[in-house]
Amino acid sequence: MPSAKVNNTEINYLFENHGKENTLVFSNSLGTNFSMWEKQWEEISKHFNILFYDTRGHGKSEVTEGDYSAELLGNDILQLTEFLGIKEFYFCGISMGGLIGQWLALSADGRLKKLIISNTAAKIGTAEGWNSRIKSVSENGLSSILEATAERWFTESFNKNHKNEVDGILKNFAATPLQGYISNCAMVRDADFRNELDKINIPTLVISGKYDEVTTVEDGNFLQKNIRNSEHIYLETCHLSNFEKPTEFNDAVVRFLNQ
Repeated sequence: MPSAKVNNTEINYLFENHGKENTLVFSNSLGTNFSMWEKQWEEISKHFNILFYDTRGHGKSEVTEGDYSAELLGNDILQLTEFLGIKEFYFCGISMGGLIGQWLALSADGRLKKLIISNTAAKIGTAEGWNSRIKSVSENGLSSILEATAERWFTESFNKNHKNEVDGILKNFAATPLQGYISNCAMVRDADFRNELDKINIPTLVISGKYDEVTTVEDGNFLQKNIRNSEHIYLETCHLSNFEKPTEFNDAVVRFLNQ
């Protein structure tokens, strides 16, 4: 896979130019890499050019020291798209990627045309909760929270009936560089857009999972209520809606971006 040195870090990416008018950038969740979008690949590429990348500290992208911020990770995307000659783009971010998307919508100076934020919130969790997570994985490693992660990310039936797929996601989770995971936890801990959502003025689609206890339907309702040009749907999923219900997810994305 190619990589680019942007914003003082090496970012692993895959850009597929299908000759379409618009490019859709996908941003992964905490503890994954861009392979989490594998079920979007074929369908979405029929309609748009697609850019997958591993968030800093994840997958094959570089791990840099210290706490990350939404601004830092958002600028990674702005500089990567600039490097690739992509002046304007659509953006689809899930969970942590949804926080990055909110920052882009507030800060990207007209480069972002439409926004899709899935299984996310204006503020995810509490500082106490994230500090506890950081302490726990620092002492015990990411493998110590694999079972709890599977329960948060997928419904009981999906965990039971799609074990091989779940195991693949968890394998990537366990392989995430520990420092990268912790640095991104700090970003999620510190990001808070609750008082800025009314400044987002691009068309926005909010997707929630009906059974998601991490970023709830109520969190999605709050986003939709406060982002003026937005709509909100929910799927019969937990936290990784794109992976558990790909057909419904893909249909919603294509419909929204083409309308």
